[in-house]
Amino acid sequence: MTGDGSQQSGFDADAIERGRWLFAQDCVFVAGAADYAGLPEAALPEVAFAGRSNVGKSSLINALTGRRALARISNTPGRTRQVNFFRLREALMLADLPGYGYARASKSEIRNWTKLIFAYLRGRPTLRRVCLLIDARHGIKDSDEDVMRRLDDAAVSYQIVLTKCDKVRPGELQQIESGVSTRIGRHVAAHPHIQRTSALRPESMADLRAELALLAATG
Repeated sequence: MTGDGSQQSGFDADAIERGRWLFAQDCVFVAGAADYAGLPEAALPEVAFAGRSNVGKSSLINALTGRRALARISNTPGRTRQVNFFRLREALMLADLPGYGYARASKSEIRNWTKLIFAYLRGRPTLRRVCLLIDARHGIKDSDEDVMRRLDDAAVSYQIVLTKCDKVRPGELQQIESGVSTRIGRHVAAHPHIQRTSALRPESMADLRAELALLAATG
């Protein structure tokens, strides 16, 4: 573990470089889908980013791609009200899903977002993995557990990505990660490796970039 609480890399230098190179390429907004019919063509390997409202999805996507305003950042939970798609070169599609949990929206809107999210997750043939973002300060909540059970039932592979790790002391972060690891051991579709990230520390994105680049290469 390094001084900022991030893990030592689990990837070799070549894998890290492939990830860095891929995420340095052009990344463009493709479409925003408010319903299933609006989803763009499923042609490239795809990675989706899911998490509670205000977990830092937009900040993570911006940090991954090295772009400050690719995905909208807002202090208002629930601002993302559609599935937003970004194409990374002609290699990988990134899907930013609406946040679940608390949101300043009507119950009917939230119900529609939830329906869209799970219709997308169940029916997207090119989806390689869901990055399920968990705020490192709070760990897994009941709403996260509900999503994890649904992903298990749909046989959709997902990986826990801890966000805002810079805001947690290294010792406490280790305990939180240990608890998260124990909980995901009960879920059949969960990837066993947990990624630690901080949108404020670009170096913390290296392993996640390497892992996603591998999914693009094998897609």
